[in-house]
Amino acid sequence: MHPRLRALQALVLSDPGQKVAATRALAADCARLPADDPLWRQPVRADGDAAGVPGRPERPLRVGARDVPTRSPFTEEGRAALVHAICHIEFNAINLALDAFWRFDGMPAAYYHDWLRVADEEALHFTLIHGHLQAMGWRYGDFPGHDGLWTMCEKTAGDVVARMALVPRTLEARGLDATPLIQAKLARVGTPDARAASAILDIILRDEIGHVAVGNRWYAWLCERAGLAPLAHYRRLYREHQAPRLKPPFNLQARAQAGFTEAELQALVADAG
Repeated sequence: MHPRLRALQALVLSDPGQKVAATRALAADCARLPADDPLWRQPVRADGDAAGVPGRPERPLRVGARDVPTRSPFTEEGRAALVHAICHIEFNAINLALDAFWRFDGMPAAYYHDWLRVADEEALHFTLIHGHLQAMGWRYGDFPGHDGLWTMCEKTAGDVVARMALVPRTLEARGLDATPLIQAKLARVGTPDARAASAILDIILRDEIGHVAVGNRWYAWLCERAGLAPLAHYRRLYREHQAPRLKPPFNLQARAQAGFTEAELQALVADAG
């Protein structure tokens, strides 16, 4: 079976453990294929393929972003809720990467290699953070979660340029800003489970810089191919798809490492002012 159709099979799986296993097996198998194998350019999309995308378990209960309860990280349950929120993000990130890999025909082979690597790393992140949540006595699904990441995925399903602009470069890049703030809270808590969670976030932040860089790389490539001005086109897409407003503080160092240009960083700060 074509690797991208195998990704679709993984994408529609609802059980988190099965999705992780299928994603990691696919990445391992594809690592053995030549980087320039012509199969990567073969179209695989067909009408009706998107039925059942994405597969998700019945729990967690999905609520609006403003309806997720706020809990103090200075309580054990509050820290578990915080870790669960990260777990929910990572589960959705597996789906986002698999969807980017499967959905868009006609991209260079390197695009597919990039997004499969991202999916594999997101599966590892979910495994790490879910294992920590279980060690705390909880499981994925025990707290509610919001659907913001996948909502933007649906809005950009018909436009790979918009997908690269508004998912990795916008929503996932917010994680670069938020992670140090979360780690600072955990440092103030100072318990063994808080320190362990912060150590996992070190791994996630390191890898997420690379994931945002993938979005930046392919957004720039697509804009160049289409003769679009990246910054102006980004602002148009941002308004058109009603992306959430980006608020400071920004992790400008991590964003620069992820490939945002100086002009883009200056615009980010100015637009948030």
